[in-house]
Amino acid sequence: MKALALALLVAASPLSMAAEDIYPSKPVRMIVPFAPGSSTDVLARLLGDRLSRRMGQPFVIDNRPGAGGVIGTAVGAKSPADGYTVILAGSGPFGINPAIYSKLAYDPLKDFSAIINLISTPQVLVTSATSPYKTLQEFITAARSGGKSVDFASIGPGSTSHMAGQYFQSVAKVEMNHIPFKGNADAQMQVIGNRVPVMFDALPGVKSSIASGKLRALAVAAPSRTSLAPDIPTFEEQGVPGLEVTGWIGLVAPAGTPTGVLDQLNKEINAVMAQPEFIDKLNQAAFTPVGGSRAEFDAYIRKEIAQWSRIAKEAKIQMD
Repeated sequence: MKALALALLVAASPLSMAAEDIYPSKPVRMIVPFAPGSSTDVLARLLGDRLSRRMGQPFVIDNRPGAGGVIGTAVGAKSPADGYTVILAGSGPFGINPAIYSKLAYDPLKDFSAIINLISTPQVLVTSATSPYKTLQEFITAARSGGKSVDFASIGPGSTSHMAGQYFQSVAKVEMNHIPFKGNADAQMQVIGNRVPVMFDALPGVKSSIASGKLRALAVAAPSRTSLAPDIPTFEEQGVPGLEVTGWIGLVAPAGTPTGVLDQLNKEINAVMAQPEFIDKLNQAAFTPVGGSRAEFDAYIRKEIAQWSRIAKEAKIQMD
């Protein structure tokens, strides 16, 4: 009997090992460090749905908003590196925060492994459709002549939304008072209601409100007009050169995640992003798809940290 049991155990072992090697064999948690309805959340749900179909397991969205993405990103850094937690990595938490905080609850280069850069999108300066500011120059003139700094909203401290506002002050020679909110929806409501004059946000976050007549776009922080919103003039067109703030969103995993898993996710996501129907969905949401290799995304993050470090130093921006 012992010999039979041993034989059965040996025979079963390869099957068990093979089963363990199948990835994913259970649901994958996708941490979104921003609130539901934010541009990062929209992208996560679009991607998660496609990956669930391709890979046979649910990709479950876990929203962890707060502190401009710091809270959710820190949760991701401390998660098990087993392939069953991935994190949406935005330009704020990964590119900007290392440049403006001397201490962070995570290190974007040491605590994470790059998977893929998903999309890029420019920041847009918006005001309420009922505000007195019809153009960028009208707002700048009012901001310079008011005798005190005007307020601007952001989706959180250290976010790309926040830093675009800080950078704008330096370039346009205006003084503004930062009013942070917990996410896109909260900040927009304050601007729409004329309680805060303006805000910067990613194009996907404001496009529908612009189209519905709730917000007015004053300028897009891109080198040229975007084909996804061609009616919005650039800052340079309106006499404010040099203000280019392109946000991006990628996917990372906790450092130590098996290379095979990272490579598989990169391959599957690149396949999803090559689908015309998915590209159309991204464009409808005002995203420009990127894609590419893990190494390319890792190099891009490093480049962004260096660039924002230079901008933060020039503009004397320090959060702590």
